[in-house]
Amino acid sequence: MKIKRTPRRRRNAVTMHEVAKHIGVSPMTVSRVLSGDANVKAEMRQRVQAAIKELGYSPNVAARNLARAATVHIGLLYSNPSAAYLNELLVGVLEQSSHVGCQIVLEKCGARNERSAIERLLRGGVGGIILPPPLSDSKVALEALRSAKIPCIAVATGRPEVGGLSVRIDDFEAAAAMTRYLLSLGHRDIGFIVGAPNQTVSAQRQAGFEMALREAGLPLHPEWVKQGSFSYRSGLVAAEQILNSGRHPTAIFASNDDMAAAAIAVAHRVRLDVPKDLTIVGFDDTPLATTIWPALTTVCQPVAAMARKAVELLTEEIRLRRFGETLEPLQHFMNFALVKRESSAPI
Repeated sequence: MKIKRTPRRRRNAVTMHEVAKHIGVSPMTVSRVLSGDANVKAEMRQRVQAAIKELGYSPNVAARNLARAATVHIGLLYSNPSAAYLNELLVGVLEQSSHVGCQIVLEKCGARNERSAIERLLRGGVGGIILPPPLSDSKVALEALRSAKIPCIAVATGRPEVGGLSVRIDDFEAAAAMTRYLLSLGHRDIGFIVGAPNQTVSAQRQAGFEMALREAGLPLHPEWVKQGSFSYRSGLVAAEQILNSGRHPTAIFASNDDMAAAAIAVAHRVRLDVPKDLTIVGFDDTPLATTIWPALTTVCQPVAAMARKAVELLTEEIRLRRFGETLEPLQHFMNFALVKRESSAPI
């Protein structure tokens, strides 16, 4: 991980980045040693301290004490139609906040009031803000934070902020991989429920689906591609449109688990057996995937792990700013996986 210098750097002064590079570790590791983090191994602590002495690194003592002693407050701005997704996100945020010793301030954001919600968090004294979807794609929210010069991190965004921090998966490739799995089961007639139009990952997942069909030399059936909004209700409407379009597909790929669960409910209503008559797959692998029947085949997006990483990176950015330094712009990609359960079967 890279550190960039701010204008406050002293002339010819050694930076934390240079100390880290000298011994082949991340600047975050150096920062943890300086802040007295008990989780740093003794051997690593000794290496860092030796490098600091050798290079003559001398951070501002007052800033270092402040970074060590002051409690970090992080704001979590949320507005998500999927309760299952939000629950997973909160689990990760709360676990990591306890581990790194920061406090989380929650703020709900309604439609078109991002600025006022951010102002409330700033008045509450937060040092940085986590933006989960759909706010991670909000130009209004990102501009407000940029104007306030407050550090933030975008979670699961398909359009990472230039010069900012983000944690995400490759949504395009994940959707393509799930589509290839359906093709491997023999499915050639596949419907798709698109995610919310205000989130860039929706377009990326649709693009991955369509690319995999093209790879296989198969046509796209527009009558089987319907718009959703990542909510259960939107999944009901979309699935009804697909299954009432005359000849129905043999498989439906929904852009999240909520909409996939809704599609299963619609299939049951019209007396289609899942997966004997219709395979249905989702995206996210939230707890909902294993509480419905049949259990859902889905793309595992590690939401809780992404949230933990977001807290880790944002906390480090806040503390580094107290030293007059900052993390370099970073897109942290996490791995996805296909989780195969009972809702999918060969044709």
